[in-house]
Amino acid sequence: MELKAFIEITRPHNCILAGIVGLLGSIVALGHFPDPKTALLVFLVVTLGCAGGNTINDYFDYEIDKINRPERPLPRGAMGRKVALYYSMLLFAVGLALAYMINIYAFILGVIAYVTMFIYAWKLKPLPFVGNIVVAGLTGATPLYGAVAVEHLGLAGYLAICAFLVNVAREVIKDIEDVEGDMAKGAKTLPIIWGKKRAAYVGALFALLTVIASFLPVKASVGVGYYAMVPVDLLILYAAYLILRSQDREVAHKSQKLLKMSIFLAVMAFLIAAIV
Repeated sequence: MELKAFIEITRPHNCILAGIVGLLGSIVALGHFPDPKTALLVFLVVTLGCAGGNTINDYFDYEIDKINRPERPLPRGAMGRKVALYYSMLLFAVGLALAYMINIYAFILGVIAYVTMFIYAWKLKPLPFVGNIVVAGLTGATPLYGAVAVEHLGLAGYLAICAFLVNVAREVIKDIEDVEGDMAKGAKTLPIIWGKKRAAYVGALFALLTVIASFLPVKASVGVGYYAMVPVDLLILYAAYLILRSQDREVAHKSQKLLKMSIFLAVMAFLIAAIV
């Protein structure tokens, strides 16, 4: 067993990014930085939830990761599967204990999100499109969690809609990237049952819907700071263009990475709009 595997299996860069997005959701909702205690708790609850979700996902995806991600801790033997299961439960438990310290609404939303992560990894992930919707919903709930923690919605509601839509696009495109391993496991993802080309159209459609939804805050009379969203929209459209042009594994990987980057950039754009 490798001690570094306890960090590696959580994919810390993703979890830290999720924690920052949750915190920024609080700032977007309020228009200013929340009190330090709430800010820290929001960051930790989201980060630990993401870490637990990634760990339990690797536990259930052991066989498929032997093909798609052989370098990950479980398939390469750096951590036992049972250890990963217990570790994920510990991460979830600590996260919920911290959520209870924020407010009852944050605790309830935390329970719902954590349970959904487990059910997704256990049963929903192989289902065509259902798994994509669930993951996108969890991502959209991340900035919303920050808003719930400070008991104020603000622009965080619009941000949650955009985060949901762009993540549906990313999840579908990621399935195009992972077709080989998913087929070996017998999964029925969208590109497997519909074909890569049709799945690419679905991914591109949700990318376009994200761009359309990004104009919703204009009705809320946001300031000129919201123009920061324009380059993000262009990035999303470029990712859609790439996957429509080619459904090769390398292209799909690049497209979904660009969409992943756009999520964080969109949060920053909303943050600028909320503050300015």
